[in-house]
Amino acid sequence: MLQAKRTVVFDLDGTLADTSADLLAAANACFRGMGHGDMLTAADTLTAFHGGRAMLKLGFSRLDGWDEAMIDAQYPVLLEAYAGAIDTHTRLYPGALAALEVLRGQGYVLSVCTNKPAGLAETLLRKLGIRDMFGAMIGADTLPTRKPDAAPYVAAVTQAGGVVARSILIGDTETDRKTGLSAGVPVALVTFGPEGHAIARLEPEALLHHFDDLPDLAERMLQ
Repeated sequence: MLQAKRTVVFDLDGTLADTSADLLAAANACFRGMGHGDMLTAADTLTAFHGGRAMLKLGFSRLDGWDEAMIDAQYPVLLEAYAGAIDTHTRLYPGALAALEVLRGQGYVLSVCTNKPAGLAETLLRKLGIRDMFGAMIGADTLPTRKPDAAPYVAAVTQAGGVVARSILIGDTETDRKTGLSAGVPVALVTFGPEGHAIARLEPEALLHHFDDLPDLAERMLQ
């Protein structure tokens, strides 16, 4: 009987691509629209990778007199602003495209599992020119639950034609680490993402320092 193909599942923001500048710009568009000017800076990059609501909360915390209802009201505005300028500054991390091509050439199944809304993730992957490299794409709203619940990860593997027992997750945050634990799969966290080498505090099964190292790392993790 043929052995199931090995699957590598990727997070998107902060793992495959640095999306922080465009995310921050979308949040700042909200604050400018309310007459406050830019409330977030490049120093808030880590917050950007925790999502739109986290960015809005941080920005509002720097103003007087705000509540959760204001975040709820501005979140759709943020999404619209982001959709209109989703790839102005966003770039794949160095070596990402070459690593994906090598893995595919070696017979790996590739997939994306992200907490970005699915429509935005699909758009960004297409604009980056890599959507056709992935057998499946699971976003924050594809299923009733999102990472770190195991269900989105399992769907990302199985919809691409893989099996969970022969898969690994490449990510950049504690959410990805917890997803691996939930799904019972090894996780490699990137050190070129928002937390840098400090991500080692989460004690993942592996650290990925550059995409050039990914094919060898995947081979070791999925022997």
